[in-house]
Amino acid sequence: MTPDTLPGKRIILGVTGGIAAYKSALLVRELVKRGAEVRVVMTPSALEFITPLTLSTLSGNEVIVNTFPADQKNGVELKTWHIDYGMWADLMIIAPATVNTIAKITHGFADNALTTLVAALRKKLLLAPAADMDMYETEANLSNLKTLEQRGAYIVDAEEGFLASGLIGRGRMADIDKIVDSAELCLLESGKDLEGKKVLVTAGPTFEDIDPVRFIGNRSSGKMGFAIAKAAFLRGADVTLVSGPVSETAYPEIKLIKVRSAEQMLEAVAKNYPENDILVMSAAVADYAPETFSNKKIKKKDNLQNIRLKENSDILRSLQKIDGKFIAGFALETNNAEDNARKKLESKGIDMIILNSLEDAGAGFEHDSNKISIISKNHFKQFPLLSKFVTANNILTEIKNNL
Repeated sequence: MTPDTLPGKRIILGVTGGIAAYKSALLVRELVKRGAEVRVVMTPSALEFITPLTLSTLSGNEVIVNTFPADQKNGVELKTWHIDYGMWADLMIIAPATVNTIAKITHGFADNALTTLVAALRKKLLLAPAADMDMYETEANLSNLKTLEQRGAYIVDAEEGFLASGLIGRGRMADIDKIVDSAELCLLESGKDLEGKKVLVTAGPTFEDIDPVRFIGNRSSGKMGFAIAKAAFLRGADVTLVSGPVSETAYPEIKLIKVRSAEQMLEAVAKNYPENDILVMSAAVADYAPETFSNKKIKKKDNLQNIRLKENSDILRSLQKIDGKFIAGFALETNNAEDNARKKLESKGIDMIILNSLEDAGAGFEHDSNKISIISKNHFKQFPLLSKFVTANNILTEIKNNL
């Protein structure tokens, strides 16, 4: 199993009465699949959109709807469940969080089971708001969300998209994967500590075309770079991601620049570098490319085995260094790893290098986990095998501490 943050974590999911409540079932399933224990609390209006039976079956736990029992005439055993839940949880998520529930929490109302539980909560609260665009964008709602964020809640902002009303605008509940990533961020005790920063990340391989059919490339999946970009965005940064050909997807708010070759990646990085505060070069850029490109497929009989190569430009060495910009690079080594990484750190004139080795099982290309060491001029820190999202956050924390 991939080293992960969620196994064994205790998460309460609050579900309120909005059309996006149907997505709560998907969220419960994903959290449970990742190893978390999930308990669900619903508002009465949420019952109009999804049944407690569905969420109880998926979570494997009782679903609470009412603060008090429906019938007490034959006696009842009612403990302070809201206090017990508030102490039990490592994290509480409300998804979807309606405008009404957001307002109640902001102003301290405790008039149903969910808002009563929030009042007793001891750990982090994460809200994924959802509403039609005109409701979401009201001054009152935006002010309430800002107030909750200032009090320590983590807000996964609604996304732009097609809404139940037929309108297109901001108000759609964030994608399930983004909510889960945000939950993981909260459990790592990170917040939006990169607000005001602009981060440029490179990811994936580069493909150097030989002819319309063949290319020189490598096995980089882009998972590490995309994890860094996502983590930086969730921590509040304005993120630009330059990616070679990969199947990974970025959040819609991340500016994604797709490239193919090392030359195209160099051009994109050089163009965007000056306006960013942090550059993280995690792409596996090809060292060499064919000297010439054939417009037609080269036949085996036509000296395919004698392709002449030229050396690609080193992107980091090609950049005009700008004072105040932080640059981190990656080194993938198979022998003398630390020595070779330190040499790269010095020769490229960068602030930090992240070393990972193909000799470590579960690390490197195509895996969902990684094992890294972070090296700077006067600092060396090793990390165990962790998921790439956790690894990404460790990298960003080290960068932030060195700004």
